[in-house]
Amino acid sequence: MRKSTFLFSILGLTLSFTSCKTSQSIVEISQPKTSYWEMVNQDTLAKHLKVITSDDFEGRRTGEKGQKKATDYIVNYYKQRHISFPNQADSYTQVVPASFMSKAQMKLKDSENIWAFIEGSEKPDEVLVITAHYDHLGILMGQIYNGADDNGSGTVAVMELARVFKSLAENGIKPKRSVLFLHVTGEEFGLYGSRYYVENPIIPLKNTIANINIDMIGRKGKEYKGDSDYVYVVGADKLSLDLNEMSEQANKESVNLDLDYAYNAEDHPEQIYYRSDHYSFAKHKVPAMFYFNGTHEDYHLPGDTFDKIDMHLLTQRTKLAFATAWKILNAPERLKLIEP
Repeated sequence: MRKSTFLFSILGLTLSFTSCKTSQSIVEISQPKTSYWEMVNQDTLAKHLKVITSDDFEGRRTGEKGQKKATDYIVNYYKQRHISFPNQADSYTQVVPASFMSKAQMKLKDSENIWAFIEGSEKPDEVLVITAHYDHLGILMGQIYNGADDNGSGTVAVMELARVFKSLAENGIKPKRSVLFLHVTGEEFGLYGSRYYVENPIIPLKNTIANINIDMIGRKGKEYKGDSDYVYVVGADKLSLDLNEMSEQANKESVNLDLDYAYNAEDHPEQIYYRSDHYSFAKHKVPAMFYFNGTHEDYHLPGDTFDKIDMHLLTQRTKLAFATAWKILNAPERLKLIEP
């Protein structure tokens, strides 16, 4: 089925309305249910993941040739689809200087965050930031660490989300609020890209309504023992009960994955909540959540390669990320913080 035919078939769906309660307040979710998340395309995800996690990109180590090549690839992706950078910027990249990353154990060179932007139709100054780090470990001891799951999977998910939002916008369907697609660098060495962004934001943090972070969503983790399609949800209830409720509602209305909160526990030994880019936003009181598949036997090893990616799981989780983003962007009110 061609894209336009599929899109307009979605538009013909029956609208329905729901409301939900949280323990803190009543959140009216009076937006129509949609199936726009079905526009996420597995073949497109696979195409770009295979490229950026190939040996040609040399493991995308922060500041090195492979990471620069990945920057060019992602920027060209946005240019080719006429997805612009934010109006406040003069290019698709934000330089993260080596001096900012000087505390890293390994000396790092200047690197770049990458951003693209879709403006909202009613409240354009309120912005959801969707993040994924696109750096990995590079070449160590003569071996390429391709980082297909960590975090090629999140990188292509963000690219695909931007493509779907742009396709909808071209057909006159825009979210109420704006969305910033932010590919951050330097995560593997200390969350440097996201930390630099929140200290030098292109969108004021007071206007940043939430952050959805996507880091490792392409495989099954070793801790998950169930048989269902699943994803770990981390941090959604830490700063805003509304964010957690919207994530759960979006899931029920779309792919209906098993949402596992094991890594969200305060006493979980991995302390994952503090170890990916959402935490840079959370430290600044921006409601932030993290979709994650858990660690596996190839985590931070050369075996994290494209051929081991479960494309079905990657696609389902990307669909959930879209559904959650759409619900946040179109809610009657911006997310409320939990009162101290």
